[in-house]
Amino acid sequence: MDRFDNSPETALSWHRSGVGAALATVVETWGSAPRRVGSQLAVSGTGDIHGSVSGGCVEGAVVVEALEAIEDGQHRLLEFGVSDDDAFAVGLACGGTIRVLVEPVGDALPEPMLADLVAARADRRALAYEVNLTTGARRLVQDGYADRLRMDRSGLEDDGDTFVAVHNPPLRLIVVGAVHIAQALVPMARIAGYDPVLIDPRDTFGSQARFPGETILNDWPDEAVAALGLDPRTGVVLLTHDPKLDDPALEAALRSGCFYIGALGSTRTHAKRVARLTERGFDADQIARIHGPVGLNIGAAGPAEIAVSILAEMTAVLRGATP
Repeated sequence: MDRFDNSPETALSWHRSGVGAALATVVETWGSAPRRVGSQLAVSGTGDIHGSVSGGCVEGAVVVEALEAIEDGQHRLLEFGVSDDDAFAVGLACGGTIRVLVEPVGDALPEPMLADLVAARADRRALAYEVNLTTGARRLVQDGYADRLRMDRSGLEDDGDTFVAVHNPPLRLIVVGAVHIAQALVPMARIAGYDPVLIDPRDTFGSQARFPGETILNDWPDEAVAALGLDPRTGVVLLTHDPKLDDPALEAALRSGCFYIGALGSTRTHAKRVARLTERGFDADQIARIHGPVGLNIGAAGPAEIAVSILAEMTAVLRGATP
């Protein structure tokens, strides 16, 4: 899903409030569809909406179908073709075709199953929601679809009838060092869908005055990282190039399954870092996980451009592209 779409949480809340709710999910696309597979729209029994399944082209029709689904308790599979003219009218570059699954909560989609899904998302537990588009048989899969979870890719299985919606925890970025680059990187990362956390024991650097509204931990990095925990949906960026601050967090990251580790510093600084880690017992394969010097080589000059290069490299690693 794009960013961390909380349509399931919204639908569950509406259902429990007594107004009724349905979840609409993009299950297949052709052409230049405006929203990716897995995107969701929650619809209440009073017609309120949250999320989207297109750029505004088909939401009205989906709401009508969702209200009918809430009434009759049956799921339905819809198909929409968005012409280039219609797409242009709502500000899109071009059209496409999408199929949308609509599931009323409490009937087609049982409340306990949706509650379990919401609980797993809150606990940062990755899982998949599997549904047969014909029969409506559905289940939550905790241990399975590893490739889909790793690539964060919802979609149809080879049988053409089984849809798998991936529910990964939200992306998280842990930044060690509340320096100038962090002041540019943190808001960029938030726009890209990350939940950023800043770690810096130096109160002068890690302050709300410099990072208004952000989560800041003024603890030593090893303690802060241990408290936060690291998982495959977490990236770690080290920006102080001070071994006293960077190395403890770096060692914790190397022992974890976090998807990205980046460390600021020149080639010479990184060589010294490698030597220290080797002395600490890390092998070449572990150390090779570090992107150092951090960021894509785009000739970046200044904190903002360096932040762009870091976020670009993180995206490439996350999506399995070759930087």
